Amino acid sequence: MSKPIIGISQGDPNGVGLEVIIQTLQHQMIYDYCTPVLYANPKSFTYHKKTLNLEKPSYTLIRDISEARPNQLNLIVSSNEPVEIQYGVASETAGKEAFLAINRMMQDAKAGKLHAIVTGPVNKSTIKIEQGFSGHTGFITQYLGMQNSLMILYNEDIKVGLITEHLPISKVANAISKDIIVAKLKIANESLKKDFGLLKPKIAVLGLNPHNGDNGALGNEEKDIIIPAINEANNQNIFCFGPYSADGFFGMKSYHQFDLVLAMYHDQGLIPFKSLAFEDGVNFTAGLPIVRTSPDHGTGYDIAGKNCALPLSFTNALFAAIELYHQRNETGELKNNPLKISEFRRERFRLDQG
Repeated sequence: MSKPIIGISQGDPNGVGLEVIIQTLQHQMIYDYCTPVLYANPKSFTYHKKTLNLEKPSYTLIRDISEARPNQLNLIVSSNEPVEIQYGVASETAGKEAFLAINRMMQDAKAGKLHAIVTGPVNKSTIKIEQGFSGHTGFITQYLGMQNSLMILYNEDIKVGLITEHLPISKVANAISKDIIVAKLKIANESLKKDFGLLKPKIAVLGLNPHNGDNGALGNEEKDIIIPAINEANNQNIFCFGPYSADGFFGMKSYHQFDLVLAMYHDQGLIPFKSLAFEDGVNFTAGLPIVRTSPDHGTGYDIAGKNCALPLSFTNALFAAIELYHQRNETGELKNNPLKISEFRRERFRLDQG
């Protein structure tokens, strides 16, 4: 099994991104499974490494992916400007450094030079270079020329997808339509098959309003939008059910009966998810031509520089990228080279023949 080349962006240098990246990449076993390429400012990397008082990992500077070597950390310079690391401070300088790393990595991703990417956490409010930057998912989707994608957060016990992502709650209802829900269900269904190897995935769809709108008393979105979307998706051979009232659904642990839960908005899905998987969850963007994952936490300004950030979520995100890449390839090979089915033939055997 070949080792994929995994691109990693440094994240906000004033947060815990580089801390958890360095803690993960210090372990030699990582290099048995992938060839990591970190997009970062070398000065920021060195500063964080000294803060952690770690000897490993060392890196080799490369200018192009073609120079990447296995069994070691490769680093492509996204910025070489002097940077004053201010742990826990949200600044435009840190936002610029974070964005330069993302943008440089995406150049290689779009060119097909990377097999998968893992993004370090950023502070969206500090990234001023790109107007309208509301998070990695939207930016990467647009950069790759895709019309739609689906944010999925998951661990071994639960997968949660989002219809809307980083929107004010006042704008959620107007952002939901039957077409959008059906499009997200298509992406979810295809990803569960292609990326997770499920033959006939089962998807739960949550309602928008309390008690699913109580037959219109608390809102009409369920009967006017969500139920018609579920019906249309089922007509397209997508195995989905709902809508379910979120409080009862999670309270009864009904998510165990489904392969993915599709929530209408950010907190509806992520509050229960992070209650169940705060330390080990992975953020995955389905529907892209390249595998993209990230840890499910933010910049962690409150603990940055204190050497107490847990690297488990980033480590899981890195291994998830590797696993998803291999699963996607395996699914593609099976689809392109299906087993041939031949009619049953009765063979004759003689005992006197060797």
